Amino acid sequence: MKLLRFLLLFITIQLSAQQGGMWIPSLLEGMNEDEMHSLGSKLSAEDIYSVNQSSLKDAIAHFNGGCTSEVISPKGLLLTNHHCGFSQIQSHSSLENDYLKDGFWAMTLENELPNEGLYVEFIVRIEDVTKQALEGVTDTMDERERQAKINSNTNAVEKNTVKEDWQDTKVKAFYEGNQYFLFVTERFEDIRLVGAPPSSIGKFGSDTDNWVWPRHTGDFSMFRIYANKDNKPAKYSPDNVPYTPRHYLPVSLDGVSEDDFTMVFGFPGRTEEYLPAVAIKQIVEKVNPSNIAIREAALKVIDANMKASDKVRIQYASKQARIANSWKKWIGENLGIKKSNAIEERGKLETEFTNALKEKGLEAKYGHLLPEFDRLYKEFEPVNVKRNAFVEVFIRNVELMMLMFRMTQLEQAVSNGEDAFNKSKQSTIERMTAFYKDYDATVDKGVYEAVMPLYTANYDSSIYDKTSFSDLESALKVMEGTPEEVVAKLNADPAYQYTKPFVEEFYTSINPEWQRLNTEINALQTQYMTAQMLALPNKRYFPDANSTLRVTYGKVNGYYPRDAVYYLPVSYLDGVMEKYVPGDYEFDVPQRLQDLYKTKDYGQYADSNGKMPVCFIGTNHTTGGNSGSPAIDAHGNLIGLNFDRVWEGTMSDMNYDPNICRNIMVDVRYVLFIIDKYAGATRLIDEMTLVHPKAKKGKNKKKN
Repeated sequence: MKLLRFLLLFITIQLSAQQGGMWIPSLLEGMNEDEMHSLGSKLSAEDIYSVNQSSLKDAIAHFNGGCTSEVISPKGLLLTNHHCGFSQIQSHSSLENDYLKDGFWAMTLENELPNEGLYVEFIVRIEDVTKQALEGVTDTMDERERQAKINSNTNAVEKNTVKEDWQDTKVKAFYEGNQYFLFVTERFEDIRLVGAPPSSIGKFGSDTDNWVWPRHTGDFSMFRIYANKDNKPAKYSPDNVPYTPRHYLPVSLDGVSEDDFTMVFGFPGRTEEYLPAVAIKQIVEKVNPSNIAIREAALKVIDANMKASDKVRIQYASKQARIANSWKKWIGENLGIKKSNAIEERGKLETEFTNALKEKGLEAKYGHLLPEFDRLYKEFEPVNVKRNAFVEVFIRNVELMMLMFRMTQLEQAVSNGEDAFNKSKQSTIERMTAFYKDYDATVDKGVYEAVMPLYTANYDSSIYDKTSFSDLESALKVMEGTPEEVVAKLNADPAYQYTKPFVEEFYTSINPEWQRLNTEINALQTQYMTAQMLALPNKRYFPDANSTLRVTYGKVNGYYPRDAVYYLPVSYLDGVMEKYVPGDYEFDVPQRLQDLYKTKDYGQYADSNGKMPVCFIGTNHTTGGNSGSPAIDAHGNLIGLNFDRVWEGTMSDMNYDPNICRNIMVDVRYVLFIIDKYAGATRLIDEMTLVHPKAKKGKNKKKN
C-alpha cells in the first residue's frame, strides 16, 4: 500500500508545461489549472467542475453512450454532431420525408420527434475510490483473483453509495488499474429530434473529406431533453416538458484566431497511450491491414448500390458511415505512426526506461516486463488477427452472418430452460424487425461475396437464395413453435448451417485463446504503468480514455502536414463552393446555401474579414467519443463543435504528437448561420444566449 500511496501522490502533484492529455475534471486544481491559464484560459477549476454549484460539467452529456453533447439553452436544447444523431435522423426518414437528403427542422415544440432507446447521461459527481477498490488486493494474487477481489470491492462501493433514487453509479479503472473513480450519473430517456441540416451540409465531403483538413462540414444536429413536471428523468410521455439544466453554455459570436485557448469537454472512448513498441507494431503491420481490406471490400459494394438506388441509400446511410469511418481512420493511423516514427520513438523510451530501472534498483522487480511483452505479443499475433477478422466479417460487415451469429446465441439459450429461450426468442424477434427495415439481401450478398474470401476459401453465395432469412416474413416463420422445433428449423437452414461451424470455432478456440493471452497482457500492462511512473517520474502521465468525462485543452493552431505546406487553422464557405460538384453525393451544395453565398447574406455570423467561417482546428487531444464535444473558449462559452481529427493525427490514440495531431471543430457561427439564415429556425436562436466575450466594452447580449 505504500507504493499505491506514492503513485496517487505522484499522479496528483506531477507538473508539466506542455499540451496533450485527457484529464479528469475533478482533479484540475493545481497543475492543470495553472497550465490552462498559461494557455490563456480565464476559468478556474471550480468553474469547470463543481459539486456544490453549477459548473461547465453540468452542461455536458454523454450522448447515447457513444458521443458527447452539450446543453445550449435554458430549455434543454442539446447540440451534438450530425453523425452522432444520424441513426435517429435516418429512422425518421422515408422516401416521402427524406430528412437525410432535405434536413429536418421542428418549428414548434410539438413538432419535435421522440426517439425510442435514445438517452443522454450527466455526471453528478466524481469520487476517488482507489483505497476501497484495492482493499485486500495483494501482490501474491494472480490476475483472476485480483480482478475478482476488485470487482467485489467496486460492486460494494456502487451499492453503498449515497444517491438519489433516479441516479446511478459506476466505478471505472484508470492508469491501467492503478486508480479507481466512482461516477454518480443521471440518465434522461426522453430525447427528441429538433433539427438537422441536409446531409449535403451535415456530411459534406463524406468519405473523401473524412479525417482530413481542410474540412467544410456542418456536422451538427439538435435534440431536446424532456423531463417530468419535477424536472427529473422520465420515460417518454406527451406530458413531459423541456428540461431545465443546472448549467447551459452561452454561445460566442466572436469566433477564433490562431493561438486562442480551446477546451474540449466530453467522453473520449478509448486510447492506448502506454503500449509497448511491439504492440504498436502489431497493430500497424498486422491488425489494421486485415481490417482495412475487409471494410474496403464491403464499402465498394455498398457505395455502388447506394449510388444506384435512393431506397438503398436511405437504408444503408448509417451503416455505410459506420463502416467507412473506422476504415479511413485505420489508414490514417498507420500513416501517422510511420510519419511520426512512433515505433522507433517508443523503442527509445523503452531503452530509457530500462536504464532507469537499473539506476533506481528496480531491475529485479520490473526488468522482465519488456521481454515478456515481446514473448506474449508474438504468441498473440495470429489469434489477434484472426479474432479481429472474425468480428469484422461475422459481426460488423456481412449482415446475414451477423444475424446467424445472433441465432447461435438463441440456440444456446435452450440449455437454460424454456422460459429463458422464449425471452431470448422475443428479444431476437424484436431485433429482426428493426434489422429487416434497413436490409437488402442483394446488397448483402454482394458484400458477402467480396468479403468472405478474405476470411476463408470455404464460402458459398448460394445460401442467399436458399435461406429463410432473406426477408422478415419467412424469418419469422422459423421462430414459430416450441424451442425444439425452432432449433430444428434453424439447423436445417443453409445460411445457419454455413455459419454455425465458424461461430463454434470462435467460441471454442479463437476467443478463449485471445482472452487468455489478452488477460496476461493486461496484467503486464498494469505492472508496466506502475513501473514507468516509478522509473521515469518526470514524464507526463494522463489516464487513457475509457468513456468517462474528460477535459482536454490546447490552442487554435495550424500545422505542417508535409514539406513546404502549412495548413491555416480556419476554413470558410468559399471552400465549400470550391469543392462543389453538382449532383455529386459527396460534394453537392443545396441551392439555398449557394444563394446565401452569392449574396453574402451571413447576418451577424460572418468573420471580421467578411467571410463565413465553417471549421477550425486545434491541438486538443481527442478520440472517438469526443464527437459532439463542445469546444469552449477561455471564458466558458461555446465556440465550436468537435467532430473529427486530421488524417495525419489519428494515431493520437496510441501516440499523441503536438506537431501534427489536430482536432477538427465546426465553428459555432456556421451552426447558427445554418439554423438561422438557411433553415429559418429562428426560434432556436432565440433560446440561446449569444455573447461577445472578446469585446473590450459592453456586456453579453441575448438575441431576441
